[in-house]
Amino acid sequence: MFKPDYAAYREITLNGLWKNNPGLVQLLGLCPLMAVTTNMVNGLGLGLATLIALVSSNVAISIVRHYISEEIRIPAFVMIIAANVTLIEMLIKAYFHDLYNILGIFIPLIVTNCIVIGRSEAYAAKNPPIHAGLDSLMMGIGFMLVLMVLGGLRELVGNGTLFSEAHLMFGEAARSLTLSFGDDFKGLLLAALPPGAFIGLGFLVALKNWLDRRSA
Repeated sequence: MFKPDYAAYREITLNGLWKNNPGLVQLLGLCPLMAVTTNMVNGLGLGLATLIALVSSNVAISIVRHYISEEIRIPAFVMIIAANVTLIEMLIKAYFHDLYNILGIFIPLIVTNCIVIGRSEAYAAKNPPIHAGLDSLMMGIGFMLVLMVLGGLRELVGNGTLFSEAHLMFGEAARSLTLSFGDDFKGLLLAALPPGAFIGLGFLVALKNWLDRRSA
């Protein structure tokens, strides 16, 4: 009879969201983290795509892990990840075409994202599907939240807006969700440029480390 291991589930959740967050602790996936977080909606879009690819790939890898020989383990994992990412890319291109044009090459590059490959090798290949699924879900959510927060901060400081392109994901009705400081707000150009992403991420990492030390 299956008995849920709530202590293990809690530890997996805390690791993915905070203790071992891919963006703030492991510092993985920095290329898309820096490139697409010019606003919150872009971060949300790529974060969701990465989350779905991470969960679907790691659950599949966990299920077939006993049937893959050691010699072809990594190539087999990459093929599973590539198949899932290709399907996700096609769905985004079909239903969110404008967002797809913005995210561009960073959607297919999820195949080589260190978070996806790293969790498949370090966790999914060694644990049952329910644990692998929860681990990938929490890691994906943790990464997506970092993308959204960093994108929101850069958008707010750089352009004086928030949710400015929400209609790309939620339809024309979502244009009313845009928050703005007004037309007179000049904004800080550095926040919208790649160096602004590095600086913003640095502040987020420093804030997390400060909170960890304070709680300890």
